[in-house]
Amino acid sequence: MKKRNFKIVSLILIGLLLLSLILYLSWGSFKISPLDIIKTILGEGTKLQKSALLNIRVPRLLVGISVGIALSTAGALLQTITKNELADSGIIGINAGAAVAAVIFISLKTTDYYSELGNLSIYVLPFMAIIGAGISAAVIYFLSGRNRIRPRRLLLIGLGINAGLNAFITFFTFRGGVSDYNRVLVWISGSLWGSGWSYAKIITPIVVLMFILVLINYKKLDVLNLSDEHAVCLGLNLDKERKKFLTYAVILAGTATAFAGNVSFIGLISPHIAKKLVGPYHRNFLIISAVISTIIILIADAISRNLFSPIEIPVGITISILGVPYFIYLMMKEK
Repeated sequence: MKKRNFKIVSLILIGLLLLSLILYLSWGSFKISPLDIIKTILGEGTKLQKSALLNIRVPRLLVGISVGIALSTAGALLQTITKNELADSGIIGINAGAAVAAVIFISLKTTDYYSELGNLSIYVLPFMAIIGAGISAAVIYFLSGRNRIRPRRLLLIGLGINAGLNAFITFFTFRGGVSDYNRVLVWISGSLWGSGWSYAKIITPIVVLMFILVLINYKKLDVLNLSDEHAVCLGLNLDKERKKFLTYAVILAGTATAFAGNVSFIGLISPHIAKKLVGPYHRNFLIISAVISTIIILIADAISRNLFSPIEIPVGITISILGVPYFIYLMMKEK
């Protein structure tokens, strides 16, 4: 029955995913019909259609999908590690840690930053963001009990660190000039603006690799969902596995934040909805969660780009409009 349920949910979500892909690629200041999208991909479109689709929308699509999968998988890992469905990299300060590192890197650059580093700058920024996310996660892990994570304590400490790091980002925002303010705004709000092939070529392989690594370990994640006593009896080294999966979550969240800024709540919403649909077994719900996050971020970014055109709203704001009520709902459910 559960397998049948998984297949039905998968088919429905694949249909929704296809619709969101068509909406994303066709909707814009320059509209392209679904038939023209297919023709353009096959190399038969006009020069303007090729430019809009292949140079702007497709790479942004790939970055958006990668960001959604990265954040939803990171959220799922954190929820399993902490045994708390309120855990999310954007809520407990990991995304903010990545954003702080990226903001410092941007703010302390020299005037010859791009000419000195060239294409290398694209590789350095994700690395800095991952370091920032790692430091933030290490502090949260240490303060929450180290070898024995206390879920409620971790959530409260994470919320406090998240507030402190966001205040630090605001400080740098006011300290810098107008150009720095515009760049820092990306990290505060979360945006896919400016995502091109240079971004897609980096983030996509990283996220695919990490997602495969997480899926390979689905049995260990299922054991982590059990009580600590049961997990130890089954031979699982809790401290080792928690550190490993926390590292995976940091890499995923840090990479996503490096390219899209501090996008909150998607790592909270997607895994929780997926568990409701197909149950708590990681092999099923991780895949469903990835698809749900992809649908959410594509629809949210399409709305952000076009609803108030020519003004573009950061996608993080659109997602937060949905995420905040859902977070309150989960908080009300928490005993």
